[in-house]
Amino acid sequence: MAADENTGLPASLATAWGLRARPSKGPKPGLSLDRIVAAAVGVAAAEGIGAVSMGRVAKELAVSPMSLYRYVGAKDELYILMQEAVTPAPPEPLPDGAGWRAGLTRWARAQRAFFHENLWLLRIPVSGPPASPKSVAWMEYGLETLDGTGLDEGTKLGVIMLVSGYVRNEATLMSDLDAAYTASGHSPDEVLRRYQHTLAALTDPERHPAVTRVLESDALDQADEPDADFEFGLGVVLDGVAALIARRG
Repeated sequence: MAADENTGLPASLATAWGLRARPSKGPKPGLSLDRIVAAAVGVAAAEGIGAVSMGRVAKELAVSPMSLYRYVGAKDELYILMQEAVTPAPPEPLPDGAGWRAGLTRWARAQRAFFHENLWLLRIPVSGPPASPKSVAWMEYGLETLDGTGLDEGTKLGVIMLVSGYVRNEATLMSDLDAAYTASGHSPDEVLRRYQHTLAALTDPERHPAVTRVLESDALDQADEPDADFEFGLGVVLDGVAALIARRG
């Protein structure tokens, strides 16, 4: 599929923006971009993003792999369209005067929520800046929350990339840990106690004084709730943004 002349976007993404008509006649009656994307999402949700290929999606739709290329030019395009399909609209803006911190907190929590609902999204390689309608809408929301902070536009972009990166990293880590706990057959508290015992056996106060102080405290006695860990980290990140705003202001 040729790229859109005005935007340079692949034709499938130009279609998602409403800039091109959707193909109405495919090699198989009833085949459409929406059906292709829905089938790919179904495969990813059931088996993970690694199972998604043009061949596998074609098999789900009972068509030949080549017939998909009338609608999607490459697997990377398909990934973007899959993300677009499951990403909700950004949250409603807070009332005027709520402040940038409350706005970015809501933005970050909402991102985390849809990542946890679609964990396969976290395994899609980041191949470029936001280019689909909903991803740009999320970028717009994040940037608007920083209006009035005195930050220049480039710094605003840096801030929302920092916060979004934190959200993505935390969601990936929690997903990996949850999978590890499930595979081990032990609860988070049991895993932490085993780690505490192992760490105590491997370290000593002379070589590892800081680790020893942690072991002697109650820091490893019980696993923290994932939400509490997320809120702690988000608060630290936003404290840094607040310091930046104060310095630039």
